[in-house]
Amino acid sequence: MQLLWLVVFLAVLIWSVINPHDYPTWVLEASPALIALLVMAMTRRTFPLTPLLYVLILLHSILLMVGAHYTYAEVPLFDWISEMLGHSRNNFDKLGHFMQGVVPAIAACEILVRKEVVNGRSWLNVIVVAVSLAISAFYELLEWLTAEIMGGGAEAFLGTQGYVWDTQSDMALALLGAVTALILLGRMHDDQLRKL
Repeated sequence: MQLLWLVVFLAVLIWSVINPHDYPTWVLEASPALIALLVMAMTRRTFPLTPLLYVLILLHSILLMVGAHYTYAEVPLFDWISEMLGHSRNNFDKLGHFMQGVVPAIAACEILVRKEVVNGRSWLNVIVVAVSLAISAFYELLEWLTAEIMGGGAEAFLGTQGYVWDTQSDMALALLGAVTALILLGRMHDDQLRKL
């Protein structure tokens, strides 16, 4: 599975880096996927992940690299969907922020359970959702800092598309992603954790 994972990741990475919308935006958008790859490579023997988490990280990495290639505001499939639904906004970034809740939720759950930081399921869920929201808020702060540093050149990275509530809706979707992950994937994840 790890070889297939790596082949898919590298294939999408190579496609993504060839003639992207612009390279500064590509670096900003693809960096989280590259950091995840590096962390997983460094910890794969000492802290192997569940198959579910590997799949979720790959899916999120693919979304990050697609967004890096086109920019989040200009992914063609989501332009088409918006046109079909009569919307003026490309909502690919909203899918990305939903996944920004899903993946940290499962990752935080995995780390907290395996390191025996939290014993009770209720507190585990509360802490996992809080961690997911903290990561989302931190990412929004990074976007703000990037906008301050780059000025007008950050628009492709921010992808707000003039939406005044972009930051708040991004965090709400991360919250929804975290809660959805715990509800829909929690039992499967627990089963896989027991097998590690």
